[in-house]
Amino acid sequence: SLQEAFRDPSSPFHIPPGTIGPASPDEPPPELPVAKSLADTAVDPDTRAKMISFGYDEGSLWEQSIVWGHHDAFRHVNNVHYLRFFESGRMQWVIALGNLLGGKERTQAMLAGQGVSLILKSVNVNFRRPVTFPDTLLIGHKPIVSSSRTQFTLASAAYSYTQQAVVADSEGVIVWYDYDKLKKCDPGDDAWRVLRDVMGAEVREGQARGKGL
Repeated sequence: SLQEAFRDPSSPFHIPPGTIGPASPDEPPPELPVAKSLADTAVDPDTRAKMISFGYDEGSLWEQSIVWGHHDAFRHVNNVHYLRFFESGRMQWVIALGNLLGGKERTQAMLAGQGVSLILKSVNVNFRRPVTFPDTLLIGHKPIVSSSRTQFTLASAAYSYTQQAVVADSEGVIVWYDYDKLKKCDPGDDAWRVLRDVMGAEVREGQARGKGL
């Protein structure tokens, strides 16, 4: 069958894992291009250094490629996309946090909403400069804590490789949430120690406070 031919390494129609098929079914190319993953792409060291100097956590850095489809009728990246860009970077930050709190198992549980994890309460975005294709943004996050034991602020920024400048920044209120008990919670001293001492959280009184929290 055709599927068996795809799986057979001796077949001219074989498609190795991590590659893409030929553009035409008539004659396969001699070499199939290998699809790049994020793990194969090194973050630009100068840009990385700038984001770290701004206080953003190194483990949170996330490269976001800009594609033509991100444009709107005004010929720049539509503002709504930045919420997704920051969301992807935020999950990269959660992975870094989970690894510090308990390794792979804790990270998987946090991403799956099991036990004590995080939930986004609110978010805002400031649009600093228009972005156009082609470009790549480096997204970074850093926590800001206060006396609250149930929530904190997560600040983020998007730095354009093309413009060599921050093009958007954001702050979101993050709540510690017990998904088993379905209510906010205090994650314990170890979690707060990791945020403050390991991830370099800024201490700012009056942050991340809201009605009923």
